[in-house]
Amino acid sequence: MEILKLTALILAILSVTQDAPRDEIRVSTPEEIKTEFASVPCKNEDRLGAVKALFEKMGAKPEEITVEKFKNAENVVIRLPGNGEASEKIVIGAHYDKTPEGCGAVDNWTGIVTLAHIYRALKTVPVKKTLIFVAFGNEEKGLYGSSAMVGEIKKEEVANYCAMVNIDSLGLAPLHSPINMSTGKLIDVTRGIAKEMKIPFSFAPLPRADSDSSSFVRRKIPAITILGLGCCWQEILHTKNDKVEKINHDGVFQGYRLAIALIVRLEESPCQAFR
Repeated sequence: MEILKLTALILAILSVTQDAPRDEIRVSTPEEIKTEFASVPCKNEDRLGAVKALFEKMGAKPEEITVEKFKNAENVVIRLPGNGEASEKIVIGAHYDKTPEGCGAVDNWTGIVTLAHIYRALKTVPVKKTLIFVAFGNEEKGLYGSSAMVGEIKKEEVANYCAMVNIDSLGLAPLHSPINMSTGKLIDVTRGIAKEMKIPFSFAPLPRADSDSSSFVRRKIPAITILGLGCCWQEILHTKNDKVEKINHDGVFQGYRLAIALIVRLEESPCQAFR
């Protein structure tokens, strides 16, 4: 039964259909992704509550959602325990905070929407490894949320963190990963998956930029950031132009598809495969 569910999820993602029984798994459609941007919280003080509400909409029970508080950040966390190698973990993350300028629709409500819909697709699929979904706080001020989470990992536990997949700022251009904040083996496997799925994907440095995956890379945990930024991203991010109207919703949907396929590959692989 577990294999059948995972296979059904993969087929649904690859074919962009809803053929799998809706009581088994739930793959979001482009229209459902787009609907989430009808109302974007444009004030930082409203975003944590909006993240929790979105996860509840995706099927999380209130008691399953925790807020982990640190000195400089609050992270919203949901854990899906593995039923096999439960001590092995995959972190899937996106930051929810924004800069004072603009609405933060691209950076990074696109990541939060993607994260929540990934959760909905995977929450009923039995997995061996524990999946940890994290909406990071205070990324914009210095990766505080992800740094705090990584700082809590004991040295002897680092090897059990198989990988981290970070979603940040989709919908401005085709998908790519910045090599200055991602590990090479994860870029390679993501590139192969994208080719199989016929999703445009590239990789290159992103100068003068950083994201939450870097916190994990520094602890020697394989990590990757999936972006959707173009040549003129600096004219939108961290400015008054970061608003819903700038988002290509199909780009967000493709990021959602690619991220799920990558997570499934990580789940199926040995924990040390991409170190």
